[in-house]
Amino acid sequence: MRTGSEPRTARSPLRARFWLSVWGLLWAALGTAAFALAGRPGWAAACGVLSLVVAVDMAMILRHLRQGPHYQPGRDIPPYQPPDAGPPHPRPPRPRPPHPGPPRHRHP
Repeated sequence: MRTGSEPRTARSPLRARFWLSVWGLLWAALGTAAFALAGRPGWAAACGVLSLVVAVDMAMILRHLRQGPHYQPGRDIPPYQPPDAGPPHPRPPRPRPPHPGPPRHRHP
C-alpha cells in the first residue's frame, strides 16, 4: 500500500548492499591480481582503487548494520505508521503571464 510518505519512511536494503559489495570486492581484487600478472599496471591500479572504494563502502554498511534497528529494521520491527491523512495542502495558483494579444503586422 502506498501512502505517499515512502521517501521519508523508506528502509535501506543494507544487507543486499553488503552482499553486492562483497561480490564487487571479490571481482575488483581478482581484477587487480589478474591485470598485475598480465603486465597491465594501469588497469591493475584502476581495479585497486575500485577495490579500495568498495572496501570503504563495505565498512560503512557494516557500521550502519551494527547500529541496530534504527538503520536496518528486522522482521520483528513493525513498519512505520503512515502520516495521518489531514486536509490536503492547496496549491497556490500559478501566475500566468499576460496574454500579449494578436500579433501586430507592420505594412510598408
